[in-house]
Amino acid sequence: MKPQDLVFVVWLVFLILARRPKLFVYSGLLSLVLAMPLFYFHIFFTAERLTWYAGAFFLIYIIYENRH
Repeated sequence: MKPQDLVFVVWLVFLILARRPKLFVYSGLLSLVLAMPLFYFHIFFTAERLTWYAGAFFLIYIIYENRH
C-alpha cells in the first residue's frame, strides 16, 4: 500500500463520518486538479491514482445523494 493510498483511506473515512456530501465533490475536484501537473511532469502512477480517487469520491457522492 502506497502512502497516497493510506491518505485516501483516512480521508475517505473522515468524509464518511462527517456526513457532508458536498465534501466528496470538492475532494474529487481537488484530486483531479492535483493530478493535472503530475500528468504534465510524467508522474503517471500517482496521477492515475488521483484520477481513480476522484472517481471514487464522485461515485460515493452519487450513491449518497440517491439514498437520501
